[in-house]
Amino acid sequence: MTDDPMKLGLDDAALAVHPTVFAADALAGKRVLVSGGAGGIGRAVAWLAGRCGAELILTGRDAGKLDSAVQAMTAAGLQVQGHVVDIRKPETVADLFAGPVTEAGGIDLLVNSAGGQFPQAAIDFSAKGWNAVIDNNLNGTWHMMQAAARHWRDTSRPGSIVNIVVVVEHGLYGVAHTIAARSGVIGVSRAVAVEWAPLGIRVNCIAPGAIETPGWRVYAPEARATYARSNPMMRAGTTWDIAESVIWVGGTSGGYVTGETINVAGGSQLWGETWTTGRPDWFQPG
Repeated sequence: MTDDPMKLGLDDAALAVHPTVFAADALAGKRVLVSGGAGGIGRAVAWLAGRCGAELILTGRDAGKLDSAVQAMTAAGLQVQGHVVDIRKPETVADLFAGPVTEAGGIDLLVNSAGGQFPQAAIDFSAKGWNAVIDNNLNGTWHMMQAAARHWRDTSRPGSIVNIVVVVEHGLYGVAHTIAARSGVIGVSRAVAVEWAPLGIRVNCIAPGAIETPGWRVYAPEARATYARSNPMMRAGTTWDIAESVIWVGGTSGGYVTGETINVAGGSQLWGETWTTGRPDWFQPG
């Protein structure tokens, strides 16, 4: 992490060499699809999966960011391809699986990291703003989940899905739209973990806490300054913390785990509060 306000989270240089508990062949022979693969958490997941020997398919809406990620990982010797995909549109998701995924020989692990939100008091949400977050974070995640499950069913292959959500058990305020969306992802993940078990498909969620990423730029500096003390460990985590958790539960090491939501949050599901819009005077101590 860094104190530079213009540089948040781990960059490609750090991700390329960051120490890991996983062996270099932990995912050898596997293919991993990461939505939002050029973003903070998704990018870290992709780096670790690639360093563990997986072939990578990255998706996102920003062609420039995708190209940057693909170039950096390719330069490091990873096998990676990137595709511009709008997960909010089921037809583009279907095209992804009918085209690049099938042409690559299928996938073994889907990591849904695409998503985003903006800080605002819930009472002031516009219908457009609410729908945009729900469509991206809930509907888009579902389109990817369903397409992957159909792919595995139709090819008679097992599979694993890991959805990146948020901690919903404690105070996270100013982003009620994403709380609604991510709670929906957690709920549907638990439901289909049972429905899809006969197909050999596992479905789990990772709930990050205060993880420093470039996405923090949407929050005011005074709000960001409080995030490290929003959990019992009194510090922020890194995208690498999330990446290692994803590879553990998504890979063979988590082979007997399904329907779980794993909080990687410094204990913030137990204690603490996060005000993304700043704590109102009503809740100030004293």
